[in-house]
Amino acid sequence: MTAPPIRTQLLDRLWTFQRRSGYIRDADVKACADWLNISTVEVEGVVSFYHFFHRQPAGALTIYLDNSIVAEHAGLQAVQAAFERATGAKIGGVDPSGRFGLFHTPCIGLSDQQPAALINFVPFTRIRPEQVDRLVLELKRGASPTGLADPVAPNIQYVPPEGKSVFFREYTAGKALARAATLGAEGIIEELKTAELSGRGGAFYPTGLKWNACRQQAATPKYVICNADEGEPGTFKDRALLQVCPQTVLEGMIIAGLAIGAAEGVVYLRAEYTWLLPQLEAAIRDFRTRGLLGKNAGDIAGFDFDIRIQLGAGAYVCGEETALLESMEGKRGEPRTRWFFPVERGFLQQPTLINNVETFAAAAHILDMGAAAYCERGIPGSPGVKLISVSGDCGKPGVYEIEWGMPVAELLERCEAKDPYFMQVSGPSGECLSMAEKDRRISMLDVLGTKDVRCGGSFMVFNQSRDLLRILLNFSAFFKHESCGVCTPCRAGNFILQRQLEKLDRGLGREADLQAIRDWGAIMKAASRCGLGKTAPNTPIMAMEKFHADFAARLHKTADDLNRAFDLKRAEAEYEKYKTSGHA
Repeated sequence: MTAPPIRTQLLDRLWTFQRRSGYIRDADVKACADWLNISTVEVEGVVSFYHFFHRQPAGALTIYLDNSIVAEHAGLQAVQAAFERATGAKIGGVDPSGRFGLFHTPCIGLSDQQPAALINFVPFTRIRPEQVDRLVLELKRGASPTGLADPVAPNIQYVPPEGKSVFFREYTAGKALARAATLGAEGIIEELKTAELSGRGGAFYPTGLKWNACRQQAATPKYVICNADEGEPGTFKDRALLQVCPQTVLEGMIIAGLAIGAAEGVVYLRAEYTWLLPQLEAAIRDFRTRGLLGKNAGDIAGFDFDIRIQLGAGAYVCGEETALLESMEGKRGEPRTRWFFPVERGFLQQPTLINNVETFAAAAHILDMGAAAYCERGIPGSPGVKLISVSGDCGKPGVYEIEWGMPVAELLERCEAKDPYFMQVSGPSGECLSMAEKDRRISMLDVLGTKDVRCGGSFMVFNQSRDLLRILLNFSAFFKHESCGVCTPCRAGNFILQRQLEKLDRGLGREADLQAIRDWGAIMKAASRCGLGKTAPNTPIMAMEKFHADFAARLHKTADDLNRAFDLKRAEAEYEKYKTSGHA
C-alpha cells in the first residue's frame, strides 16, 4: 500500500518539478494541491515565498550573480555587464532564446572568493569580466557548468599553532560516539556544560542547557536538526566545515540524538549549497556502511538513528529556527509566534533540537578530546575556539579558527587588512567596529561589562575608500528583500530605514532623519516577531554613533540644498526605465 502524501515532502516535490521544466508550471501547482488535498492558492503561497522557485521560465542555464556588498566592491558591476553582453539577458530576466536567465541573489557563501555566481547551482568563483565571453561560449556549445567550474577552495587561512586546532585536527569517525556511549545522556550534557559550549549560529545559547531541556521532554518522537542555512552575508565558515570534515557534523548530530533520545536527524541545507549535496550524501552513506547510522547506531544496543537532508529554496529568514521548521513542514518559512520553544514543540509539534553546523562539529570534537583539553584553549570565562569568515579589503580572506580572546587588531593583522576603517562583525545584523576599537577582544564574555566582541561567524573589512552609506544601503536592501512580511514593524520598518538612508545618501537628510532611524529602529527591536526585524537596525544605529562624521557630511545645511540636490538626469533615466518596463 502506498504511504499517504505528507506535507513535509512539498519542497522536494517542487524542486523535482522545477528541475524537470526549468520552472514551476500551473499544472505542477495543481498537481501538488491535488496530491496534498489543499488549495492551489496555498501552494502558490509556498512557491512565491522562496527565492529560487520560478513561476516563469528562468532559462535552461540559470545564472545567479552574488550581489552582496563584498561582491560589489570586488567588481560585480563589470562582471554583470559582461554576462549581459555575452548572454543577451538583462539582469532579472531571460534572453530571447530562453537559454540564459540572469538574476541577482544575496550572499551565496563565497564572500572570500568574489565575484562569484551560481550557474544551475554550480559555483563559479573569482570571475573576471574577460573570462565571461569564453565561459558563455562554452555553455552555448553544450558544455556543462560542472565541467567548466573550478573546485571551490575551502580557503582555511589560519588555525591555532602548536596543535591547538580543534576543528581541523586529526579526527577518526566513531571515536566521539564511542566515548559518548560510555558517558550516557547525562554525561554527554555535562561534558558540554563543562566546555561552556554555546550555539554558534548567532544566539550563543548554552548548548548543554538546550540539549538537556530537549532530553527532559516526555513526548516522542524527538528530532535533531542541523541548521545549515548559513545565509548571513559574509558568512561561509559552515561551508568550509561541510567541505572539509562533514563527518564531524554528522557525528555531532548522532551524539545529540543519543543524548536527547531521538531517532531521526535532518540537515536543512541552504539551496545555495546544492553543490555540496553529493558529498554530504556520500558521507551519510559511508556512516551507514560503518554502522554509525541506522539500527543500533554506533553498535549501541537499542539506539536507532538516521539522518536525511532537506534542501531549502532560498530564504534568509529560514535561518531563524522556527521559520526553518515551517519550511521543513512544507510551508512558507515564516517565523512562528513563540508560544513554545522548539525543544518543547518543534518539527511536527514534537520536541526538536536545533543547532548549526559549527555547534554540532564542536560537540563531536569536545566528546572526542574531552572538555578539559578543549578548555585549555581560549581565555578564562570564554574557553575554546571559534570559526570566523573573513572577507573584504584584506589580502587573505578565508576561514580563521581563532582561540577566544584574540584582539581585533591581531585578526586584522593576520588577514592582512588593507587600510581598515569600518569592520562589520556577525554580518549586517551584527555590530560595526571602528579602528578605535581594535584592542577589543573577540570573546564570549559579557559584552556590556568587558567591551569584548562576540562574533557569530562573519568579519567583513572595509577600507577608507569605501562609501559607508553605500554599504548600509546594501545591508538595508538585503533586509527589506528578505523580510517575510508577516509583522508590520519589520515589513514597514525596513522599507522606511532604506528610504531614510537613500535620503542621506543623496545629501537631503537632516539631523531629524538620523533621529527617525533611531526611533524606527527602537520600534523594530521591540515589536518584530523574529531576529531579522530586531537586528536589522543594529548597524545603522551603531554607525551613526561611531562614524558620525560620515553622516554629518551628507546632511544638507540650507533649504536651497534641497533643490540643488535634485538630479534631473537621474530622474529622467528612472522615467525611461519605467516606460520600457511595460508598466507605463
